[in-house]
Formats: sequence, structure tokens, C-alpha cells
Amino acid sequence: MTRLETLGNQTMVTEFLFSVFPPLHQGGLLFFIPLLLTYGFIITGNLVIVIVVQLDVALHTPMYFFISVLSFLEVGYTTTTIPKMLSSLVSEQKTISLAGCLLQMYFFHSLGITEGCVLTAMAIDRYVAICSPLRYPTIMTPKLCTQLTAGSCLCGFLLVLPEIAWIATLPFCGPNRIQQIFCDFTPVLSLACTDTSLVVIVDAIHAVEIVASFLAIALSYVRIIVVILGMPSAEGRRKAFSTCAAHLAVFLLFFGSVAVMYLRFSATYSVFWDTAIAVSFVILAPFLNPIIYSLRNKDMKDAIRRFFCHRRRAGGVRG
Repeated sequence: MTRLETLGNQTMVTEFLFSVFPPLHQGGLLFFIPLLLTYGFIITGNLVIVIVVQLDVALHTPMYFFISVLSFLEVGYTTTTIPKMLSSLVSEQKTISLAGCLLQMYFFHSLGITEGCVLTAMAIDRYVAICSPLRYPTIMTPKLCTQLTAGSCLCGFLLVLPEIAWIATLPFCGPNRIQQIFCDFTPVLSLACTDTSLVVIVDAIHAVEIVASFLAIALSYVRIIVVILGMPSAEGRRKAFSTCAAHLAVFLLFFGSVAVMYLRFSATYSVFWDTAIAVSFVILAPFLNPIIYSLRNKDMKDAIRRFFCHRRRAGGVRG
């Protein structure tokens, strides 16, 4: 049952209903189990990367520092949406309060923008490492890495705040059915019973942010590729490309899904394609990131192997 409040002569909606989730007896459980396993893998894989980078001295470099920050953000990013999806798949009450919806939107977009900023910082790191290797230790200091990370978080958590504060002032008087798997700006704003044309300006600002980050990273890689191709040694070119491959893959995956999700302008999709795009954005990208960073990186694979071997030996000694 949807909770409503009466304000004057108008009935105000205080919670929203996710209409895309099937009932438990109509296939909800079939989606619940794979999603639960996927979420478990995302949390475990990313936390292992964070712990291994912290414990293994060989990984105490700027590149792995940023990888651990990105993995930590992925844990928070998925936790803002997937647990609610899981509960909606098995619960009769597929609802979320207005306050819960606003909080979900805030943390989802804040963490997403922070990830984009961290990816930009990682591009700067790779640019300096490849294009100015002799100056790399003096430029990419632990202090600068910390400042770039703090700036990324500040940027992410402040940029979304005005939009969330504005949405919190809007009246919602019905209907209350969100045709999406999580609370997002467009589906929620379409339910407001007032003029929301201001969102066009906000969307334009977000588009500029996305394009600016994309161009900064893309231009960095254009320069990096030019420098790598100019290296006289084939082995040197191979090593240089291998250090950038994982970040480049994550960059393309992240910004590709962001572009499809948010740079659609006036294009509209069916509920099925909207849901499919959201799944790839919210679930698929975080699922693939730990695989890319571990399976495509020899140093990371070796560090993870050492971590589990040490844990096994420690367990054997206690036994």
C-alpha cells in the first residue's frame, strides 16, 4: 500500500513504487540469485584489491593507490543500489520512501562522479609515467595522490547537492511508479506535479562534466600513444602499453555506459532497453572492473596470490 499525505487539497506521495521488478512467484527469484552472486563477487573482488594494495609493499605506487580508491568507490557505488534491488525482487513491498529515493540518487551520482574524477587522476598518473618518466617520482608524490583523491571526492559530493536539494522541494502528488531499477533523476522528475524544465539546464551541466572528463582522459591517451609508438624498443612499447591497458579498458567501459545512460538528449527508449542499459551501468561495469585489474595485471595477480598463500600458511600454523 502506498503511503500518502494530504497537504491542503492535494494528496502528496511519500514513497515510490519500482514497477519493473517481477513478483517473486513470476520470476523474481530467478533474477535474485544471479544478482546476489554478482553483488557478492563485486564486494569481495573489490575489497580484496583494496586490502592487497594496502598490505603489499610492491603495490605502494600511485597507479595502485588509485586502483584501490576506485575499487573502494565501486563497493559504495553498488551498495547504494543493488541491496534495494535484491529486496524488491523478493519482497511484496517494492517501494522506497521519498527520503530514501533522494539519498539513493545523491550517493549514486556522487560516487559515480567521484569515480570519473579518479579515472581522470589515473590518466594524469599514466601520462606523467609515460611522457615524463624521469620526473615521475617527484611529480606523483603520495601527497599529490591524496590531494587528487580528496579533490575527486569533494567534486563528486558537492556537484550533485544542489540538484538533490532542488528535487527535495518539488511536490509529488501521483502517480508514484518509477519505471527503472533504481531512483534516478529523469524517472523521478517525470513524476513531479510541477514544472521541471529547469532540469534541462542541469542535464547540460552534467553533460559538460562528462564530456570534459572524457576529453581530458582521451587527450592524455592520444599523447601517451604517440610517445609509446615513438619508443625504439619493442619490449619498451609492450611494457608501456601493458601499464595503460587496464585503465584504458575501465575508462572505455565507464564512459561508454555513462554516455549511453545519460547523453541520450531527446532520445527515448522502451522500458526494456532502459532497464538493460541501467543493468550494464550499475552492475556489469563494477562486475568487470576487478576482473580487468586482476587478470590483466601481473603485479596484481602475484600480490593476490601472495596474500592468499600467506593467509593459508597462517591458518595452517594456527591449526
